[in-house]
Amino acid sequence: MKVLRQSAMKELEKLPEDKISFVLQIMQGVNGLYNDNQTEKKAAFERLEQLRKKGTVVDYDAELAEYREEKYGK
Repeated sequence: MKVLRQSAMKELEKLPEDKISFVLQIMQGVNGLYNDNQTEKKAAFERLEQLRKKGTVVDYDAELAEYREEKYGK
């Protein structure tokens, strides 16, 4: 990766001063896309965690009987 960075720096040194701002904007945009993607993933995971139902059932047979009673009235 170091060779790639050195090559990029050499190319930047060849550019006229007025063109460097365009390259800088592109680099910032690419970096922003990467960071936004990570932020989106974290936010989505947090939303899923909030939606996930926490299990509070201790007696599954009683829970099932209660559900049947509620649904079928038996």
